[in-house]
Amino acid sequence: MRYGFFIDQHRCIGCHACTVACKEEHNIAVGVNRTWVKYIEKGHYPDTRRHFAVLRCNHCDDAPCIEICPTVALFRRADGIVDFDNERCIGCQSCMQACPYDALYIDPDRNTAAKCNFDASRVEMGYKPACEVVCPTQAILSGDLDDPESEISRRIAMEKVSVRKPEKGTKPKLFYAGVDGDLLNPTMMEPQSAHFWAEKQPGEDLYALKSVNPERPIPGGAREVYDVPHATPWGKKIASYLWTKSITAGVLLVAALLLNMGFEHEVVTLQLVSPALALVFLTITLFLLIVDLKRPGRFFYIVTKPNFRSWLVLGGYILFAYGGLAALWLIYGLTQDSVAPWLFWPTALLALASAGYSAFLFGQAKGRDLWQSPLLFWHLVMQALAAGSATLILISPLTKVSVALFLLLGQFLAISLLVMLAIIVGELMLAHGSEELQRATALLTRGALGRQFWILVIGAGIVLPLGLILWPIHLFSYLGAAILALIGLWYYENLWIKAGQAVPLS
Repeated sequence: MRYGFFIDQHRCIGCHACTVACKEEHNIAVGVNRTWVKYIEKGHYPDTRRHFAVLRCNHCDDAPCIEICPTVALFRRADGIVDFDNERCIGCQSCMQACPYDALYIDPDRNTAAKCNFDASRVEMGYKPACEVVCPTQAILSGDLDDPESEISRRIAMEKVSVRKPEKGTKPKLFYAGVDGDLLNPTMMEPQSAHFWAEKQPGEDLYALKSVNPERPIPGGAREVYDVPHATPWGKKIASYLWTKSITAGVLLVAALLLNMGFEHEVVTLQLVSPALALVFLTITLFLLIVDLKRPGRFFYIVTKPNFRSWLVLGGYILFAYGGLAALWLIYGLTQDSVAPWLFWPTALLALASAGYSAFLFGQAKGRDLWQSPLLFWHLVMQALAAGSATLILISPLTKVSVALFLLLGQFLAISLLVMLAIIVGELMLAHGSEELQRATALLTRGALGRQFWILVIGAGIVLPLGLILWPIHLFSYLGAAILALIGLWYYENLWIKAGQAVPLS
């Protein structure tokens, strides 16, 4: 048994009865929706036409929201309905990033994720979903897709149907007949500064609006005239988490490399200060992750109710294990003459894992094409090397490192910045693929975020530090290079998070 929806857009009149019925049935707060109707207009006066589309959860057979949810708050029932348990949700908002259809939202009353659940309680009692019952034109039909005798199976078999974003491989079970193709592809629409009944809020869709390339007019001239707000769940806290995690992983990764190169005599820097810094920034990283949750008091659910397919869970265990080895490293530094290879090499491996696991986490965020880069793991590793080298350069005057070590740290920083620059060129300048990816990269390189990207990230964060290291005016030019590199790294994380969420999903 697999329940699904069939929506006949030939019949839909855009009355919003389904939206209202859904809100009433589930007591949904103002400002959020499980089901909504989107309007677009095409043509030019007087030859214009309005099109409607009913949008909601697609109850995918291969739902990415289930895979990324760290606490199994989202799950697929035996009847194919993708349901949720708000008693397990920690409010991490990762499901909102994984869903390519913008179907999930944060319930402002419960501070947990929510979405259409097919009116599962009504289905269990043998009733139809409320939206189907109230539709005045019988445009909405639900039923068992595995039953060839059901009306929904016959309609799908006999009519030309469409699904949203089949290229995502989610196997959606919401089928449309007679829908205008532009309605199912948000990049085919021209964003507007106003909706049918209201002006947009300041800043709403700003990035998507300015990312449109005027040299590439949108075919068909579809204009969005009514829609719901598009959420951008992650912001500066997540950018800061990536930044602090780079420092956390980087300081001990660099320290392990230096110990292997024969710098055991730099006891204060490599055996004491480095693990101490790793632990401090690890604490800050975990703090940022927890305070970004909508239900921070449930953070321990990652341990007590884990979904081991989610990289949020796996990443949490990696960070905890890394923290344990960093603490052991500090203890050895305080009690022994040197840190043995049997300790610093496993710590270095966990440092690599701590730096790079976010690539797999963002890879599970299938709704955001910018974050699907195959180079992301190596970019995160290079960011960790740059952040670790820069941090150790900054504390060098306090720990009185040798000139040889100081210069070597500068070389580490220069090499990592050069590799980062090459990866950024590979990720952004040579980007191709989906329209969403092209818009996001255009936004970073020549759109609303372009000035910050070129000045603060490329110029001040990479090129200028490289100049200070390769052609130093003074030995302490390295300090300025380290500060600029860390600032540029934070700005890159912030802009990358913004650009990834700028293009609407629905």
